[in-house]
Amino acid sequence: IYMGITVNLADAWEPYKAAKTALNNTLDLSNVKEQASRYATVSERVRVQVQQFLKEGYLREEMVLDNIPRLLNCLRDCNVAIRWLMLHTADSAYDPNNKRLRQIKDQILTDSKYNPKILFQLLLDTAQFEFILKEMFKQMLSEKQAKWEHYKKEGSERMTELADVFSGVKPLTRVEKNENLQAWFREISKQILSLNYDDSTAAGRKTVQLIQALEEVQEFHQLESNLQVCQFLADTRKFLHQMIRTINIKEEVLITMQIVGDLSFAWQLIDSFTSIMQESIRVNPSMVTKLRATFLKLASALDLPLLRINQANSPDLLSVSQYYSGELVSYVRKVLQIIPESMFTSLLKIIKLQTHDIIEVPTRLDKDKLRDYAQLAPRYEVAKLTHAISIFTEGILMMKTTLVGIIKVDPKQLLEDGIRKELVKRVAFALHRGLIFNPRAKPSELMPKLKELGATMDGFHRSFEYIQDYVNIYGLKIWQEEVSRIINYNVEQECNNFLRTKIQDWQSMYQSTHIPIPKFTPVDESVTFIGRLCREILRITDPKMTCHIDQLNTWYDMKTHQEVTSSRLFSEIQTTLGTFGLNGLDRLLCFMIVKELQNFLSMFQKIILRDRTVQETLKTLMNAVSPLKSIVANSNKIYFSAIAKTQKIWTAYLEAIMKVGQMQILRQQIANELNYSCRFDSKHLAAALENLNKALLADIEAHYQDPSLPYPKEDNTLLYEITAYLEAAGIHNPLNKIYITTKRLPYFPVVNFLFLIAQLPKLQYNKNLARRCLKCLQMSWVPFCFWRIMFGTQSSPGGLLKHTCLISFLMSSEQSCNFFCFFTERIILKSSTIAKMNLEMKLSCS
Repeated sequence: IYMGITVNLADAWEPYKAAKTALNNTLDLSNVKEQASRYATVSERVRVQVQQFLKEGYLREEMVLDNIPRLLNCLRDCNVAIRWLMLHTADSAYDPNNKRLRQIKDQILTDSKYNPKILFQLLLDTAQFEFILKEMFKQMLSEKQAKWEHYKKEGSERMTELADVFSGVKPLTRVEKNENLQAWFREISKQILSLNYDDSTAAGRKTVQLIQALEEVQEFHQLESNLQVCQFLADTRKFLHQMIRTINIKEEVLITMQIVGDLSFAWQLIDSFTSIMQESIRVNPSMVTKLRATFLKLASALDLPLLRINQANSPDLLSVSQYYSGELVSYVRKVLQIIPESMFTSLLKIIKLQTHDIIEVPTRLDKDKLRDYAQLAPRYEVAKLTHAISIFTEGILMMKTTLVGIIKVDPKQLLEDGIRKELVKRVAFALHRGLIFNPRAKPSELMPKLKELGATMDGFHRSFEYIQDYVNIYGLKIWQEEVSRIINYNVEQECNNFLRTKIQDWQSMYQSTHIPIPKFTPVDESVTFIGRLCREILRITDPKMTCHIDQLNTWYDMKTHQEVTSSRLFSEIQTTLGTFGLNGLDRLLCFMIVKELQNFLSMFQKIILRDRTVQETLKTLMNAVSPLKSIVANSNKIYFSAIAKTQKIWTAYLEAIMKVGQMQILRQQIANELNYSCRFDSKHLAAALENLNKALLADIEAHYQDPSLPYPKEDNTLLYEITAYLEAAGIHNPLNKIYITTKRLPYFPVVNFLFLIAQLPKLQYNKNLARRCLKCLQMSWVPFCFWRIMFGTQSSPGGLLKHTCLISFLMSSEQSCNFFCFFTERIILKSSTIAKMNLEMKLSCS
């Protein structure tokens, strides 16, 4: 009906009695058998004819011009047979539950001797035949007038020369002077020159008369005896014949071929032949040249939806053309994707042979062992597979640049896009499958999985290094672009969990229509592999079960004292996922920290600011320590009374701080690994970034000291862009980052102070580690990462309280800040588990 939408009239006309009756005659089994048998005969006959026409050198210009009706009839029969067979054998045209229709279909398939491969071959040959004829006629039409003028000039000159011969001016062997022939030939020359190209009908009739006149003059004047004169006459007749052929080249022939060759009915049905196309290409890559003609034939379907739009001069013409052309190009990509798939299949075999079978030849080798290292059979297999890859590449490049609708299709770009698509599909699947963890496994599967995945990724990387010279592509460039795109897309999708407004696929700068990144069904709470990796790292470094030793940069199990993980983990991630993977992991941790801080604020509002008991306790404490410039009397009683009354809030408070602290340590380790790899792999980039960063900070500091000095404007993206580079190179400090902004919270410094002195009794100083550790007898789940993030590695209690104030990301007011500073400056803690300590601190809050 329209753009390949098919309708079975036996079903559609069933409710209409008159239409159904009229159709019954057509659907009579004897008529069905007759039609199917006839088209079987026609298809076999035209298939032989077309194959004959397509033989090398058969379709010459003269043959085509002399046999236009015959060629058009053959073309028409081919297209009619293809149309009838495709429409009447399509699965979508029949209802499988209708017994009568099923019987008709089976009879058609039997009587027409239907074979989808033979029908597809006929379609290929017809498309190629049609394409060659169209190209020949287009070229002949473009050269029509020039050739006609050339033949006219040549014929006239031949007659003038013969006139000169019979005049006696140009002596020719055994030719006597004849003034009558001289005058006659001059007249013929003038007649030829007088032929008008614009009046093709009159010129054609006159040309035929001139040919007859030249034949008669040769007979009546007995000119056959002189071979040279006969040759002149034959050449002139030949040129006149060429003029007749040329004048008969008309655009109507191209229009007829366009109408006859319409394939819009197969816009949807052609998809059923995709598997046959791909199998043909896999067996014979040069088949792409014939497929090119088929795709161009299918492009004729674009004329139908554009016809009325074009006639109406609608501005939608371009957008509609773009849409249907894009659909057709997508189908072309789908069919030709078999080439990259076959190439990758061969590549995997090559990598397997190079990795496991072929032994690397040493630089020095004894001649006795030469035969052992020769390994002729594996090396021959590698050469054979490499040759197959080259053949596939050559096959697609034979397609040449083609205009499909209004979109130009470059075969080299198609090949590169196909390779990218196959690479993305395989790498994305490897990442998805390789990073699935069992949360109950002990020890963790993290490192073994990363090593296994690293070997897989290395295989892909090596295969691209190997393939790039044989397919003429930039392997390393494609590898880096596509792997970074896969990782960044997955990070983006994982971070969507933390966003109110999700980034959809059509909005993503990493997703592509032509080279899509596949999405897999989540196997746990994480959406992608990067989320599973991050949560597995958080699981094995859980603050309740592990502690972090800063000097060793290592996490240890608190019960067994065994190493859980260390900086080697991030080195392995760097090896497996590259800088993109580490940077994406760092970005995901940032989102998680923001989420935890938002939860912390909600918790603070709920359990502190909305709890009257807690507020009364804090107010009582504030009153008890006033005035701020005096020593608090009976401090031990006051402080521990406040701690006891607020005991219920510390569990949730501690848990929130622990989660943020754990992720901050991980971010520091990621930054260290990124910075190390940047300095090692690209020392010039690292040096340039560090110097630029210092220069920018110096300029900004100078601006704040002297506002007349320049400062980047709001529309200047320099600071934003350089930050992305600095974070990718690990030149930043996660502890100095601002994650969220909020209003000042009342009592926040006081709550922090109470929280600190509530947790201090659980620690004791360890001389071996030169730091505070958990007491052996009091196994609470407060690991070192809490103290590391909250208070740093200061050796004095004053340092602890100092860092408590400094890293508080929210301060209630300047007054409460001053109170907290003075308060911690004068306080003396007394407890049976804590010796008297004079805490001295100098803080300046502004």
